[in-house]
Amino acid sequence: MPIITVTEDDAGTRLDALIAQRLDNISRNRAQQLIESGAVLMCGGKAVRKNYKVTGSESFEVIIPEPEQTHILAENIPLDIVYEDADIIVINKPKGMVVHPAPGNYGGTLVNALLYHCGDSLSGIGGELRPGIVHRLDKDTSGLMLAAKNDRAHAALASQLSSR
Repeated sequence: MPIITVTEDDAGTRLDALIAQRLDNISRNRAQQLIESGAVLMCGGKAVRKNYKVTGSESFEVIIPEPEQTHILAENIPLDIVYEDADIIVINKPKGMVVHPAPGNYGGTLVNALLYHCGDSLSGIGGELRPGIVHRLDKDTSGLMLAAKNDRAHAALASQLSSR
């Protein structure tokens, strides 16, 4: 369980931003989710709000739960692969293809196809195993999609996308 110790230089910084800055593979959005779920506590056990600004003299315990397994089936769906290496895969997603399984679309998605193509070599961060997905495109939008093949690449891509 990571402990984050705040310094006077950090005073006034939002806790979610500080967690994302200090912990590898934790985005600011994920930090907010952890705070909201009660998984971030001031040392001593006091819960905090997601918009909490640190004072410069506290410490926080961060409980990072193991990712939840999803039950998404790999499907042999042809992919238009533009680029692939050990860290990422770039796919030209066609119009009409859903990116991630959801109610009403449990199969035939990009994730189903990626699981078949990449097997277990997709990232799984964000609280649940969301195989490789760093960003989304709407069902009716075509275009290039990046998928991460490991957590390090996922965190780096998510950080770059968030900073535009």
